[in-house]
Amino acid sequence: MKNYYFNEDHEMFRQGLKDFLAKEVIPNIEKWEEEQRIPKEVFKKFGDMGYLGLNYPEKYGGMDADFFYSVVFVEEISKVFSGGFMAAFSVQQYMSSPYLFKHGSEFIKEKYLTKAITGDAICSIAITEPNAGSDVANIRTTAVREGDHYIVNGSKTFITSGVYGDVLITVVKTDPSEGFNGISLLVIDRHAEGVSATKLKKLGWHASDTAELAFDNVKVPVENLLGDENQGFFYLMGGLQLERLVGAIGGYAGSESALDYSLQYMSEREAFGRSINKFQVLRHRVAQMASEIECIKYFVYNCCKLHADGEYVVKECSMAKLLGTELSDKVMYQCLQFFGGYGYMEEYKMARMFRDSRIGTIGGGTSEIMREIIAKMVIDDKSYAKTTSNSNPSSNAKKTDSKKEEKIKSNNQNTTKTKIMSYENTLNAMKEKAASADALGSILKLNFGENQIVIDGTNGGNVVSGDDVEANCTVDVSLEDFTAMVKGELNPMGAFMAGKMKVKGDTGIALKLQSLMG
Repeated sequence: MKNYYFNEDHEMFRQGLKDFLAKEVIPNIEKWEEEQRIPKEVFKKFGDMGYLGLNYPEKYGGMDADFFYSVVFVEEISKVFSGGFMAAFSVQQYMSSPYLFKHGSEFIKEKYLTKAITGDAICSIAITEPNAGSDVANIRTTAVREGDHYIVNGSKTFITSGVYGDVLITVVKTDPSEGFNGISLLVIDRHAEGVSATKLKKLGWHASDTAELAFDNVKVPVENLLGDENQGFFYLMGGLQLERLVGAIGGYAGSESALDYSLQYMSEREAFGRSINKFQVLRHRVAQMASEIECIKYFVYNCCKLHADGEYVVKECSMAKLLGTELSDKVMYQCLQFFGGYGYMEEYKMARMFRDSRIGTIGGGTSEIMREIIAKMVIDDKSYAKTTSNSNPSSNAKKTDSKKEEKIKSNNQNTTKTKIMSYENTLNAMKEKAASADALGSILKLNFGENQIVIDGTNGGNVVSGDDVEANCTVDVSLEDFTAMVKGELNPMGAFMAGKMKVKGDTGIALKLQSLMG
């Protein structure tokens, strides 16, 4: 069935991401679950691929891609059989670093956001406290200004990546007498003097670390304030829409993964002389779940489209989060039942998926809070206005002209940075790179207009020439942009998403260009 939300470029990106996850993530999940941490170098690998800056401007190292690339990203990381892995990378890109971009000064963006995008820094959002979860207005962590610093004291709990992370987007009280009007956001170095972390033991999400944090007279430079003082609560409210959308995507995508896994088992498991997928009672349960997954998925897609268009859809995103996460719990429960006793055994992934799903209806706003928000809007006719930082408006609020100017500026900077290699030098450089890379198994042509480079990987190695021959896949790209790729200044996947590369023929071959470039 044709999907009206995704185009060929999105699907090519999906395939490349799947291949990356299959190579770099899925074989290591069991180890990371056992060790209860994801190595920092994994974040770096994601950053090198451009996966941590999908919707950020090129100026800061991002891809400036449309939001549905992020939908693809969250869907696929939700299918690696580890809720903890999905959580860590969702927090990195969609729940913490957006505050750096939307409300941070240029100083903050250059110091922290760029590192979050490259994977050189792991980011967390520190909101919840032992006595304040959904009731954000009652947090007790204080930040008292003394000269050029804030002195922070207090504690946080249930903080994803709080043990092994680097950057904490921290919710503090700068004016304790003003309730939610006295809340601010500070960027705190996780390794700063006075910051300590205790690793928490959890029911699920074992691959990601979760911390209880303590702040003991921590000195934080004033320039680490995000946006305006005492406006933090409103910034948080503006960021929750994205967080809840991510939770909803993870809900239906994880449900799809669990159902697919169960169907494979049901086709192989026999009882009373036939596979159990032939029993009507089980078939009808599958049909019901498949129907609900599909309905909720397309509702979430519509919410994502509205979000991408700059709409502030509080009711719809609350509905999406409520339905997506509660669907996940229901599907996981039933899928485990399909496995019988084996579903209760840790050797089967179903047990982990069952455990990992349960937090979905709690984190990011409980189901009870979602229902109350929806009830207020449906019954009490309450509305919620979009809030932006006075010092640095949200990217969704930028006018088209300013975005174009930023893009032009970024492109000009890239042009200045990259000295274009001659065609001959580029050809020689590709011969060197191709010689040390795995054979493509096909013929790939890079078309620069007047010239071309052909990589023939059909005979166990990669033979590079300038001959104009028929190829299984042709990539149209300027010599300038390809030079930047050769030098490591432009990510091939980023170039593709920015429209700087056009692919004709077998897109699977084009996906191998990333590894070929090293």
